Amino acid sequence: MRDTPVMLRELKVVEQRYRAVLEVLDGTPVTEVAERFGVARQTVHRWVARYRDGGIDGLADRSHAPKAHPWRISAEVEAVICELRSSHRRWGPRRLVFELGKRGYPVSRSTVYRVLVRHQLLQPVPRRRRRDQYRRWERSAAMELWQMDVTASLFLADGRECKVITGIDDHSRFCVIATVVARATARAVCSAFVSAMAEYGIPGEVLTDNGKQFTGRFGRPRPAEVLFERICRENGITQRLTKPRSPTTTGKIERLHQTLQQELLNVHGPFASIEDAQAAVDTWRKQYNSDRPHQSLAMSYPASRFAPPAGDTLGLRVPAELARHSPPPVPGAQPVRDDRETACSATAAGSHDLQGRAVELDRVVPPSGNLWVAGQQIWLGPAMTGRTVRLWAGLDRVHVLLDGYRVKTLPSRLDARDLARLASAGARPAGPPPLPPASGEVIEVERTVNASGNVSLGDHVISAGLPLAGQRVTLRLDGPVAHILSGGILARTVACPVPAQARVRLRGGRPGTAQPPRLPEPLTVTRRVSVRGAIMIGGQRIQVGLPHAGKTAEVTVESDTYQITVEPGIIITAPRTTSRDIRRHKASSYG
Repeated sequence: MRDTPVMLRELKVVEQRYRAVLEVLDGTPVTEVAERFGVARQTVHRWVARYRDGGIDGLADRSHAPKAHPWRISAEVEAVICELRSSHRRWGPRRLVFELGKRGYPVSRSTVYRVLVRHQLLQPVPRRRRRDQYRRWERSAAMELWQMDVTASLFLADGRECKVITGIDDHSRFCVIATVVARATARAVCSAFVSAMAEYGIPGEVLTDNGKQFTGRFGRPRPAEVLFERICRENGITQRLTKPRSPTTTGKIERLHQTLQQELLNVHGPFASIEDAQAAVDTWRKQYNSDRPHQSLAMSYPASRFAPPAGDTLGLRVPAELARHSPPPVPGAQPVRDDRETACSATAAGSHDLQGRAVELDRVVPPSGNLWVAGQQIWLGPAMTGRTVRLWAGLDRVHVLLDGYRVKTLPSRLDARDLARLASAGARPAGPPPLPPASGEVIEVERTVNASGNVSLGDHVISAGLPLAGQRVTLRLDGPVAHILSGGILARTVACPVPAQARVRLRGGRPGTAQPPRLPEPLTVTRRVSVRGAIMIGGQRIQVGLPHAGKTAEVTVESDTYQITVEPGIIITAPRTTSRDIRRHKASSYG
């Protein structure tokens, strides 16, 4: 006969305790029951007592939590914590402890943290270990050291992206500079720096990164002193620079940027104008300095630790090029006058008579090769660095002359007011345009561009560019330059390697006309704005603005600028910093 299988079933805890109680009630000694169930005698006695009091339900597990928590916060305080966190999403446990203390609720940071996690108002994250190589440092008093930098991500309603020039006192974290500018040029940075010193005094040191606005140590082809370094030198300020690629050295100013971004720029929509943006930044800066406690200062306010210098101090020395445009300084500031300022004052009275007339002025080509005159960019190339050129500027054209020879001609973007300002700044009234006479000095020849983009002139080779390969072009040899014309329109200007005495012997040479070559019509191309709000053209990245991401922009290519039209009525002007040929004329199909 087959044995019937035995079904095994795991007994629950309550069932095991119930069987132990039944054995005791049937007369089995407590010691034997305790030994068989693997518990102490006292435990079996406790089970029996609980069974007599509550029946089988009394044998269930009971909570071990204490019946009373003497240090537990009240429901009122917990509700206040949740309310503050809900209305101020960026306030963490430390800030909430500070605000609760002001309201008369003394609680610890860990208590606030647990309340926020319990109510799902804070996502718990693993604690990151602090890097041992970070060293915290701080100056012992205010005005000993300022940190300065430039940040972005401030947009206007028309899509333009502006910059914010910032400065902070190292000891007190007091924000001394928060200036909104369209472009963070060296002059804009220095003007904000001078205005802050006129208001708060001259710091002992200033710490910045290695941006071109702050230092010329990495200038090409050779280092040179920039305007910011000159201001520091003349006012006895020790300038300190960070190591390259070391943003933690200026950690205080970088943390200020994060606070500005999260508390103002991320929550505020595009500003109507730069003036509106500056007003909003000024309001935020006042709150940051006086009404916002700082955790690194033990929840003190930056204004409570900042104290401008008192007593007799040396006056602020302002360079002449900034003194004419800066706001009036505080009493004691001493603008430095130089010969250029004297010349400006001498010619200012007659500037009205020169309005609209062409002017001449001399400029030194900077290391970048980009020369700026009254807002117009003139690209000459790094090879011209340090050389003095003469500019003939009128309402229709701008001529560039080197050693008496005209090396470049481009359309003028100057108006009568620009010419008047140049005249008041020392520019001389110009003579007739430096156009060549029709006396045979200008030679024109016709050549066919080969497959490599080159043409031959005697024993010399001139690069016309691959886009002209196979075309018949006219080369106009004018002084030290050669103008390459395609269809009567200027296509390229290069240095002429043919000596003047050998040009008359060139095959097919003929005397040129007195009129300069006709400039090409502006090229118009299209570009798709990326998800980051930028376009690429001619190897140059131009920030159009995040509000225009995904749109198709129409770009008008001029000799020194790009005119970008994103929407009807919204035109963005960007300087052209490269001289690459633009080969792609249509926008890509992808974003």
